[in-house]
Amino acid sequence: MSAVRTANLCWGQRYIWLRVHQLPPGHQHETHIVLTLDVPAGVTPGHCQAMLTHLVRRHETLRTTYHLDAGEPGTGPVQRIHPPGALKLREVTVERDGTPAPAEVVEELSTRPFDLAGEWPLRAAVITAGGVAKRVVLVLNHLAVDVWTLGELKRELRTQGAALAARRPATVMPVRHQPSDLARHETSADATVVAARSIAYWQEEVAALPADPYAARRRSVLTTDEPPARHASLTSPALLDATRRIAARHGVWPSLVHLAAHTALTAAYTGLASVSHLSFVSNRESHPYPDVLTCMFSPTLVRVDCSGDPAFGDLLGRVAAAFARAKEHSYLPYDEVVELVSREGSRRGREVRLGPEVNFIKQRSKDYGGRRTAFTWHPVPEAWAHAGSEAYLRVDEWRDAVAVSLQAASPVMDAAAVEAFLRGHEALILACDADPEGGPRLGDVARLAALPEPPPPSRPAPPDHTSTDHVSTGGPMIGEEAAHDLSAAVRVVNGLSRLDLSDSYTLAGGRALRIPRVLAELRERGWQGLTLRQLAGPVPLGVLADRLVPIRPLAERHRPSDLTRLGVKP
Repeated sequence: MSAVRTANLCWGQRYIWLRVHQLPPGHQHETHIVLTLDVPAGVTPGHCQAMLTHLVRRHETLRTTYHLDAGEPGTGPVQRIHPPGALKLREVTVERDGTPAPAEVVEELSTRPFDLAGEWPLRAAVITAGGVAKRVVLVLNHLAVDVWTLGELKRELRTQGAALAARRPATVMPVRHQPSDLARHETSADATVVAARSIAYWQEEVAALPADPYAARRRSVLTTDEPPARHASLTSPALLDATRRIAARHGVWPSLVHLAAHTALTAAYTGLASVSHLSFVSNRESHPYPDVLTCMFSPTLVRVDCSGDPAFGDLLGRVAAAFARAKEHSYLPYDEVVELVSREGSRRGREVRLGPEVNFIKQRSKDYGGRRTAFTWHPVPEAWAHAGSEAYLRVDEWRDAVAVSLQAASPVMDAAAVEAFLRGHEALILACDADPEGGPRLGDVARLAALPEPPPPSRPAPPDHTSTDHVSTGGPMIGEEAAHDLSAAVRVVNGLSRLDLSDSYTLAGGRALRIPRVLAELRERGWQGLTLRQLAGPVPLGVLADRLVPIRPLAERHRPSDLTRLGVKP
């Protein structure tokens, strides 16, 4: 097969597509995944090259590029599957021979942004000592893989490596379906019905959300030395068995015990009687292609009723029921969720925030090795802070411990709150484990977790991001040109005949998936200053136009005919 084939983005890829383009290029490594695999004795760098080339030949997801459009107005983005070919494998030695050290090479491979349209989503290096291959390092773009896919790739490479070391043929499972098969299914009538049902669920849930779940805690002004966000983790051997005992007692998965703990802490911290989370789920069981290697996960909205001061056991039951309902409606194109939330924000006249993100990952290959709980502060998560999320809880279940990690934006959590959330997470679960009658009540959580007191109610209200109050970036000529070019970019990219600048991007007919192309079109016309999140929100296009900044002076950007039209002599 020699021709390049084109397909739509799969639904699971759409969340990552938007996530990648929310980040400036220097921070896009937040969506990279790094794998390190030991090389069996007797396997040479040449063998490693052959294994990776064979892997790329079998799996289309590893030789796919991603493009802003399909070459015509009002289309795209698309993925293009390229013919099989050799993957470039960089050989790096540990010897001091004047070449870059392995750590330098891995740092460069893992932090350099992927050229989505010009580069396959896989980079590889083999680390050698004395010419002997020791480790293979793979850097993958999240558009191509999820956790399940990573497990399959590691299993296949280890099977091939063991076979090469033993000088025998490798037996690997046949590849039955590819991402293009899944993309084709997602255009079918059956998939359309599933998506419509899920969108109806999201519409109902989003309409019931407060506009700002952190309104009682949000600080509009930070100190000059305060970081944009914080990142800390707590590793606890005691949490592993305690969580499993609670889960067995209540007939739920251990992941839901952690979700219930974070729900209780969030309710106590915000004072809300109903708490929502974006919980990351896999959708592999939602369609006929569960074995396809590609990215299939996306966040689903879980809204939990916390009223009535429930005991932890009762709250866990509510969380389990809410998660089950959300999971039934999690398979849909995430860009349509973004558009739904934008329309709801336009209806309310302000941005609607969905709440913290929660992720649970089993790491069966990792060990802690310690006996006591360890609390650790990590470097400021600069890349994560650019993605627009306000809190992200990740729970990793290792073989001998549970690692709970929290990243939080400084306007909603200071250092004391981040530490209280993590230590309170452990304390709450251990207290529930020790009390088979149901555990602490929600009213006791703030004391148990030592959550900081909320600020006084007289503090200034946070600014409304949909307000029409703004500062123009230039005089009337700049404003007119900015509005003209923004209108033209939105119309051309989305295939619209006309639009009203008093509408938001979504209300004007713009599709969320095409926002990266709109921003690229604006750059081609000489403008910068807008982000994907701003265009995806409820702010009117006319207001957004005044936030555009010329990349170069106006006289250098336009042809004489354009300047004449504006009444300016060239």
